[in-house]
Amino acid sequence: MEYREIGKTGMKVSSLSFGASSLGGVFHSVREEDGIEAVYTAIDHGINFIDVSPYYGHLKAEIVLGKALKNIDRKKYYLSTKVGRYGKDGRNCWDYTAKKAVESVYESIERLNVDYIDLINVHDIEFADLETICNETLPTLVELRTKGVVKHVGITNLTLRHFRYVIDHVPAGTVESILSFCHYCLNDDALVDYLDYFEKKSIGVINASPFSMGLLTGRGAPDWHPAPKPLQDLCRKAVEYCKSKGKEIEPLAVKYSVSNPLIATTLFSTARPEAVLKNIEWAEKDLDKDLLQEVQAILEPRFRDTWLNS
Repeated sequence: MEYREIGKTGMKVSSLSFGASSLGGVFHSVREEDGIEAVYTAIDHGINFIDVSPYYGHLKAEIVLGKALKNIDRKKYYLSTKVGRYGKDGRNCWDYTAKKAVESVYESIERLNVDYIDLINVHDIEFADLETICNETLPTLVELRTKGVVKHVGITNLTLRHFRYVIDHVPAGTVESILSFCHYCLNDDALVDYLDYFEKKSIGVINASPFSMGLLTGRGAPDWHPAPKPLQDLCRKAVEYCKSKGKEIEPLAVKYSVSNPLIATTLFSTARPEAVLKNIEWAEKDLDKDLLQEVQAILEPRFRDTWLNS
């Protein structure tokens, strides 16, 4: 497993890391025992960065992950969670106030059975008033960082331009990392346009969703996937092309996403131990450059198509 530092945080993390959203049943129903075993499997095989949120499964992912973390040496992993986006009674809700941010951090610490959070993120800032993020949410998290409750502070977002706005409107060093999803995968590499900027600002880059939330899988995207139908159809065509060559698209998707040295780590999510092992195997294989070129040619007509978050 290759390890890279997230910006200047000192956190050297595995290039492939564990996203715990699946533990909350975000994509499919899960067995709690399998989810806990998936966490153990990830740690035992060199993954040392775990990302979660109180929003995933409306607290369930943090609760299940916390059960697993009780039995893992705290020195073996870095832990990331979030504030700002939540769920209650089956409904999504958002609260980026300072008061809620503080409450959320301490509640996450309790659910996760840890004494501190390595990286606290403001979740999906595209849903917030960016002035609130700059003037209230982030200063509150920096204060918690000063107290040692959290070690580092970051922001997550689908809309890439928002990263730059926030970073440029807060004091240097406030934002130490960004987490972007679905913008460095086979069908969309728009994150590349911002990598030099992040490097200049000493900000670490975390990539998520090498499968573009299911578009780049044999199983296919879930019914709720927000991607436009023409993009979904083209991704299905790429999947079928790989099958016609006797191959799968998933290994190519993972290897492509972990191969950029300017991206510290790429998050994947599963609640199945066997899938953890598969993803690690795919990340450690050589990149199939011929297949990559062929798949990129198929996806080119809808390349960098994106969608609004929901």
